[in-house]
Amino acid sequence: MRRTTLTAAVAVLALTTGCGAADMTRQASPFANARGARTVTLAVPSWVGAQANVAVAQYLLEHELDYRVDTIQIDEVPAWDALSQGRIDALLEDWGHPEQEQLYVREKKTVARAGGLGVTGHIGWFVPTYLARQHPDITDWKNLNKYASLFRTAESGGKGQLMDGSPSYITNDKALVKNLKLDYQVVFAGSEAAQITQIRQSAKKKKPFLTYWYEPQWLFKKVPMTEVKLPPYKKGCDADAAKVACAYPHTPLQKYLNADFARNGGRAARFLKNFRWTTEDQNEVALLIADRKLTPEQAAKKWVDSHPSVWKKWLPR
Repeated sequence: MRRTTLTAAVAVLALTTGCGAADMTRQASPFANARGARTVTLAVPSWVGAQANVAVAQYLLEHELDYRVDTIQIDEVPAWDALSQGRIDALLEDWGHPEQEQLYVREKKTVARAGGLGVTGHIGWFVPTYLARQHPDITDWKNLNKYASLFRTAESGGKGQLMDGSPSYITNDKALVKNLKLDYQVVFAGSEAAQITQIRQSAKKKKPFLTYWYEPQWLFKKVPMTEVKLPPYKKGCDADAAKVACAYPHTPLQKYLNADFARNGGRAARFLKNFRWTTEDQNEVALLIADRKLTPEQAAKKWVDSHPSVWKKWLPR
């Protein structure tokens, strides 16, 4: 993500948007939780939808509210630790971490809820739509073993390959494969970018693939995919990670602020609480960044210029 002019201390912390991420429990921006300063530090998870949130929030904080913004790429669980310690001010997209919410929001009260993002997230297993048309019953998990040979790769050890992205993402896939007795091997691509590359390469050649994937995601516009129906999700069916045998839930994505920043962050904190957009908005910006190769700032500016009626409602009065 683009950064504004920062001190050398921040420069060594700022990361590219690749799959790696710093452990922010031991590193901090000097601007995070700086009471009275017109600076904000935003967490940037590694997937492009989350980068789109930050790009637009950063652009508006800088150009409409005159704040200096620092962005730090960080994985989901370390982001909660850093948020609690005041090392970052805001996390704009969380997919559900009940243990961290219990510890930091309810017990320690070092993290504050900042409302919904306006986007509902869903993780699932997907096959390319061209494959689903050839084999309509492949979209029922009960038939996956019948087609396992279609998905064998050099990495899957003679079994069908279920492709996952980064090991840091929320995933029940190893437990699902085991508990549903599927003849598949979970293989991690390593990052969202690597997973997208493999999906697009397979789609170009019309090759079969089965992948962990999620919505919202701009790639659906480029590679149509159809979800495989897993056993229905019921509340609590994923409570024991080792015994999960159900689909992933649909999750309204949430925002969180450092509690001190929520109280004392002034217009910036109020703006981030007001920040709420749609899946279509997020995908529009994500597509500009990931597919059309605009910088996050360029993508944000393009969206801001064409959607004033949306973002002007976020500005604190």
